[in-house]
Amino acid sequence: MDLGLKGKVAAITGGSEGVGYGTALVLAREGARVSICARRKDVLEAAAERIRAETGGEVLAVQADVTRAEDCERFIRQTVERFGRLDILVNNAGRAAGAHFEKVTDDAWAEDLDLKVFAAIRCSRAAIPYMRAQGGGRIVNITHPGGKTPGAGSLPSSLSRAAGIALTKAMSKDLAPDGILVNTVCLSNIRTAQNERSWRASGSPLSLDEYCAEQGRRVPVGRLGDPTEVGDLIAFLVSERAAFITGTAINIDGGASSAV
Repeated sequence: MDLGLKGKVAAITGGSEGVGYGTALVLAREGARVSICARRKDVLEAAAERIRAETGGEVLAVQADVTRAEDCERFIRQTVERFGRLDILVNNAGRAAGAHFEKVTDDAWAEDLDLKVFAAIRCSRAAIPYMRAQGGGRIVNITHPGGKTPGAGSLPSSLSRAAGIALTKAMSKDLAPDGILVNTVCLSNIRTAQNERSWRASGSPLSLDEYCAEQGRRVPVGRLGDPTEVGDLIAFLVSERAAFITGTAINIDGGASSAV
């Protein structure tokens, strides 16, 4: 299926590894020109070079911290300066954080909301004028099924992710008249660097592959997902094939969530 993404321009936050990297790789394979940002310059540049080598695509790497408004604005501005337009924004930056309510400090609340909610707000606010001027665009916010059904010990992430889902719905209604479609992908059980960090912290005698396989056995489909599988879903959502889809929250978690 031709998704019609050749020549489109995509900006992806947290694009140096995991889901952000997998999404950038998929979009570049589809012919999109890709801009990625992250805080660690060396890891970011290495990721951009791998995508270029594998896809032959154009990739811009912009070192940026999305908790800083000026960095968000610079990331979007440099993307447009390099490629001349902006069609797609994927607000992906984030990391897992889970504890019981009474153990979450004010600083932890503020840090999580800043990284997962306000970063999406800042980047979207910078991107929308460019999309509106060219007649439309696509925004995808990365969230988590726990934003729909929070569990014990899931704070502050479940609250931040619920806010991200609500933000998506509100934005979709505000921006539909401008041809800007906004959706959220609620992901879980995807194999990323977070799995490796959990494996190291656990002191498990298993190898990393064995550890991830054991985690995957708890998922209904029997395995963890690959970041490029998330990228495949996002590639569809930002394509013309999904031109009538906006304001929706799609789970990609191997069937684990109890909410649709």
